[in-house]
Amino acid sequence: DVLAAVYLTFNEGYVATSGPDWVRPDLCFEAVRLARMVAVMVPDVPDALGLQALLELQTSRLPARTDRDGAPVLLDDQDRGRWDPLLRRRGLAVLDRAEALAQGGAPVGAYFLQAAIAACHARAVRAQDTDWRRITDLYDILARVAPGPVVEMNRAVAHGRAYGPTAGLAVLDALGPDAVPGSPLPHAVRGDLLARLGREREASAEFTLAARLTDNAAERSLLLRRTR
Repeated sequence: DVLAAVYLTFNEGYVATSGPDWVRPDLCFEAVRLARMVAVMVPDVPDALGLQALLELQTSRLPARTDRDGAPVLLDDQDRGRWDPLLRRRGLAVLDRAEALAQGGAPVGAYFLQAAIAACHARAVRAQDTDWRRITDLYDILARVAPGPVVEMNRAVAHGRAYGPTAGLAVLDALGPDAVPGSPLPHAVRGDLLARLGREREASAEFTLAARLTDNAAERSLLLRRTR
């Protein structure tokens, strides 16, 4: 699957699985280039356009995803003025084309839905302006179209932001403790939800466990900072 290969390449660049750096921009930009090529070859496929839109929008955040020392900066804390405006505009424009095809009856899939989620973030001038209920609705649809543990963890985050941390924990608990064995992500998500509930000791324990499980040095430092 060409789209999946491009998507996986981008993901490795957006959050590197190992090494000293949190992001690898070279992989992100190569994935964007490939996604553009695929979209040109199949301009009437909403998911191909959706993948291009998704990668353009996500890549637009790269300048703000790390600080001057290369340390990770979480989405809520990013200076959105540093997001790349050209990539943002291109991503939203491509998504508009995909949405027009979808309204004409063309089938959509996971990449289209993820692009729609990314667009909610891109359209929010400030983090507090984010339409989390819309994002939650889109993740609920995505969970039916492309079910899987990573989608469920992102769903838990969205429900936690839209309807409160307890709602997010309910989604995460339904997933089960061993859905992604060896991954730091479930523990990081649980830690964030617990912290939002004010359960700092439990949150710290989850962040500590997540830090032990990651092979990325920058991510480990971020998680350890959140234990304090």
